[in-house]
Parts: sequence; structure tokens; C-alpha cells
Amino acid sequence: MENLFAAMGTALTLPSIFAVFLGVFIGIVMGVLPGLTVTMGVALLFPVTFAFDGISGILMLLGIYVGAVYGGSIPAILLNTPGTPASAATMIEGYPMVKRGEAGRALKISTLASGVGGIISNIALILVAPLLASIALNFSAPEYFALAIFGISIIVSISADSVIKGLIGGVVGLLVATVGIDAVTGYTRFTFDTTYLLGGISFIPILVGLFAFSQTLISIEETYGTTLKKAKLKVKGLLPSRNDWRATRIHMMRSGLIGTFIGTIPGTGGDIAAYVSYNEAKRFAKQPEEFGKGSVEGLAAPEAGNNAVTGGAMVPMTTLGIPGDSVTAIILGALMVQGIQPGPLLFKEQPDQVYGLFLGLLIANLFMVALGLFGIRYFAKIVDVPKYVLSPIIFVLCFVGAFAINNSLIDVFVMVGAGIIGYALIKLKFSMSPIVLGLILGPMIESNMQRSMIMSGGDISIFFTRPISGTFLLLTVLALIIPPLLDWRKKRKGNVS
Repeated sequence: MENLFAAMGTALTLPSIFAVFLGVFIGIVMGVLPGLTVTMGVALLFPVTFAFDGISGILMLLGIYVGAVYGGSIPAILLNTPGTPASAATMIEGYPMVKRGEAGRALKISTLASGVGGIISNIALILVAPLLASIALNFSAPEYFALAIFGISIIVSISADSVIKGLIGGVVGLLVATVGIDAVTGYTRFTFDTTYLLGGISFIPILVGLFAFSQTLISIEETYGTTLKKAKLKVKGLLPSRNDWRATRIHMMRSGLIGTFIGTIPGTGGDIAAYVSYNEAKRFAKQPEEFGKGSVEGLAAPEAGNNAVTGGAMVPMTTLGIPGDSVTAIILGALMVQGIQPGPLLFKEQPDQVYGLFLGLLIANLFMVALGLFGIRYFAKIVDVPKYVLSPIIFVLCFVGAFAINNSLIDVFVMVGAGIIGYALIKLKFSMSPIVLGLILGPMIESNMQRSMIMSGGDISIFFTRPISGTFLLLTVLALIIPPLLDWRKKRKGNVS
């Protein structure tokens, strides 16, 4: 109780509450703009923390973190363009709902799911941070490898139209991820004697190109020569309907727990949590055949999962001094500048500070839900903008976002190239999600497989004899076998009837 009262005295001051509100608002705006990542937003505003007293500046960074992860879902739903990598899975169900005229409904579900996922992870952070950290501490190279392999197996679930095309897309993503210097041996691969490719192909320009640029090209093609009518979109009420809440609440809670756990594992992130949550939602859904066509369960799950990572990533940072992702790495540096040294002793020596951070994160999630729900009617107006006006704006944002990452024109060319390739693949009925999964998980699979082989002296059994990695590999096998079996069983029943 003493720790709670001390935390309230730290986080519930007027400057701290204002800092959190400001951070969430800025984060949502940054999340909406394609190409501006969560990490970029937190890094850009890191110097501003020096203007605040105590941990108020740190709380502002936490607000940006929470707001930006949620904000990325808004363009993902309305424009089929992920504001952040973590929102890529949201497009699978969000954009089909917009096509049905349900933009307001999709935004309500997304906002509520984001809040539920964030609050679940925050409660877990407060109650069981040391326990979750001890589990994540057991992760070594074999466990990371097995987790990434499990993530890749999700391609089967998100490629319902054509598993073969999904696997081809995944392989393309994995191949692109091999470009650059090998993390273990130091050999250069597929660099074509250019210094730009030594560090690999930048992920964000590819993401912007595949989803935003290519989709805008298709939009221009579809609307060329046609008479455009302004859509009148009405949003009734602030909260999702009772039926939507009943259909999604279990998926939100399950995904919140999944995202929290994945967030505790350093090196993972909201993108992995979102796809794993989506896969599990489809596995447990009453009508899995609706996924890919605008399923509310499939929309709520990744949003709860990627927002739950915000609390999960704080676990290793506060208890072990190990950042859970790139954002918490910046926050870790900000804490150290303020004279706060994260680690096991933090809970004993400065409990008011650490629990103040936890309480501030909870307030950030509440502000995020409030701003999201009250802003829905304004967000939804994006759909009302004629495509001949919206398309040039998206083009400009694509170029600015791609250039702003590294201030490199080459990134712009990469974005345009990825967009043209993405346009062709969409025309050939390929899904972009497997490519993104391959890009995200490729480096994780390769480097941890190599490290595992070094650890075991080339003995491949290391992946199966360790309990955690063995469990993930078993789940991978089940993920690969169960969907085809269920489809076969469904077709057999259809033929019998």
C-alpha cells in the first residue's frame, strides 16, 4: 500500500497527467502518419523530457509509446496503409469492414481492443513483473529460434485464399531479409558492392511501398475515368455494440495475455504479437471462414495483442535493466539520465518511481481510449475525402516517410520499387502479410539458429530437448497441420451432405 500511495504522489500530479495526455496525443498523430515509427517519435521527443521535473518527461514518452501503437491502426483500417509495422495485421480485417461501410464500427472495436490489451498488460506488469521477467530470462538462442519459426507458421492461417502463394510470399520476405552482413560470420551477401546494402534493406520503406504506395496505385487505376461521389459516413454512438463486445471480449483478453508475454521477450515486438494474436483468434473462432472478409474477432485480436506489448516490454526493462524493444531502450536511457537505474534493486530502492511509471502507463491507456473514442467521428471523415484528393496526399506521405527514416534518397527508391512490385503481386492475388512476416522474422530465425548451432556444437537436438523451444516447435507443427485437416474435414462433410 505504501508503494501505491507513493506512486500516486508521483504520477497523479498535474504536470505528470498533462505530460501523459500530451504524449498520447502526439503519439496518435505520429502513428497515423505512415513511415513515422513509434521509435522515431520517442527518439525525436527524447530531448523534451529535460524540460520536465521528476519522471513527468518519462511519462510523456510512455504516452507517445501507447498513442503511436494505437494510432497506427487508424490508417491501417481506413486507408489499408499501416501507420506502424505493428498495425500491419489490422489491415487484414479492418479495410474489408471499411469497404462494407463500417469504418466507424471498425474504429470503435480497434480503440476498445487497444485499451483492453494495454490495460491487461499494465495489470500484469504491476502484479507479476518479477515472475514474467524470470520466464523471459530463460530464453536463449534456441527459444528465440523456435518462437520465430512458430511465427512463420502463421503464414498458413493468413493465406486462406492460396497457401502456396502465401508460402512464396514468405520465402520472398526471408530472402530479402538475408541481404547485408551476416550477423555471426561477418560475410556480406547480395550487396552488389554497394555500401547501402551492407546494413540490409531498410524495413520501413519496404513496408510503406508494399502497403501504401501499391494500394494508391491500385486506387488510381480503379478510379481513373470514373465519376467520383463523396461518401457520407455516419458514426453513431461512442462505444461498440453489445453484440460486438460479446463477440470480441474473449479474443481481446486472450490476445492481451499473448501480447504481454511476447512483450516480455527482448527483441520481439508488436508486429509479432499482432500476427500471433490474429492466428490464435482464427484458431478459436466460431466462424473462421469469415476471417479475411471483415471479421470483428480478427480485427480485435491483433489490436489487443500489439498494444499489450507496451506493458510487456516494460517488464525486462524495469526488473532486469534489459530493454524489451527499441522504444524501451530509449526510455531506459531517459531513466538513467534522470538518475534512475532499472534493475532488480529498483523495486527496493526507488519503489515510488517504478510504480509511478506503472501507474502512468495505466493513465496513458485510459487517455488513449478516451481520445480514440471521441476522435472516431473525425478519423472516419478520412473516408469521405475523394480519392483524387487523398491519393496525392498519401503519395507525399510515402515519400516523406521513406526519406525521413535515414534521410536517404535510396530509401525512397526502395519504397517506390517495393510499391511497384507490391502492385504487381496484388494483381496476381498475392497477400502482402506473408512477405512482411518473412522480413520481420528472417533475421531472428537466421541469427538464432546459428547461435544455437554454436552452443550445441552442431547438435540439432538442442531445439527439441529444451522445454520452451520444444513447446514452440510442437505448436508450429500443430499450426501447420490443423488448418489443412479442418479444411479437409469441412470439404468432406460438404460432399457427404
